[in-house]
Amino acid sequence: MITNDDVPKFSALIAPTVAALKSLGGSASNQEIHDEVVRLERFLEEIVEHPHGDNSTLSELEYRLKWARTYLKKVGAVNNAKPGIWTLTAHGFGMSEDELGEVPRRVRTMNRNARKEAETLNSASGMEDESGDVEPDWQEELLQALLAMDPSAFERLCQRVLRESGFVKVEVTGRSSDGGIDGNGILRVNLVSFQVLFQSKRWQGSVGSSVVRDFRGAMMGRADKGLIITTSRFTAEARAEATRDGAPAIDLIDGEDLCDLLKNLRIGTKVEMVEQVEVDTGYFAEF
Repeated sequence: MITNDDVPKFSALIAPTVAALKSLGGSASNQEIHDEVVRLERFLEEIVEHPHGDNSTLSELEYRLKWARTYLKKVGAVNNAKPGIWTLTAHGFGMSEDELGEVPRRVRTMNRNARKEAETLNSASGMEDESGDVEPDWQEELLQALLAMDPSAFERLCQRVLRESGFVKVEVTGRSSDGGIDGNGILRVNLVSFQVLFQSKRWQGSVGSSVVRDFRGAMMGRADKGLIITTSRFTAEARAEATRDGAPAIDLIDGEDLCDLLKNLRIGTKVEMVEQVEVDTGYFAEF
């Protein structure tokens, strides 16, 4: 029986994360990093699929890899100018094994110093310190809200996401006897149109290869492309099945991708941009 104690701590995943980025050419998506770490470390499937809590769509390994990336970013070893894509910096590329092992201690020291500074400033201004080590995870909060939706409401949400992403004539069918197909739409790319069937899965557990195979079987001869949208994640076997040679490709949108889509489309999310003002002191000196 696998428990959380069997999954490597995030601190033990820092060096493998850097090794994975190096192996992948210096930059990679969250999923690519995850899969490469699993490959390099040869983790058992039971560890890879062990869930993070009863109500989470993440695996415990995914959750701890997120913290490993966060800590690496805080010490300047990686950056993610584009959400979901991580790049190894020159500093990170040159870090030794001992330096990578010191990352958790360095970040904890940085957090303590930041708290002390905040406490000093808040004490002077009479405000209470609300800082902490744990950063709010908007994606996890969003996924919990999606899981609380009625299945039919989630299908309608997927319909809206597709519409606002450029699909036309998007319909929700949702017939239980239709081989798992929840709807269809047309995607126009320049002068070419594609008939697309989609399936929406409001799940917590991982989506396996059998789901992809069954969906492909249901869509054969009925559409040009298939799309599966889930609040959860796809196993490595499911992703391999989706792009298997000789079979119609099926596009996969996991919970993280769905969160990014909702954020970019401003559906159920608000994004606040922080204004930064730089003063050109030289201008006033020459006035």
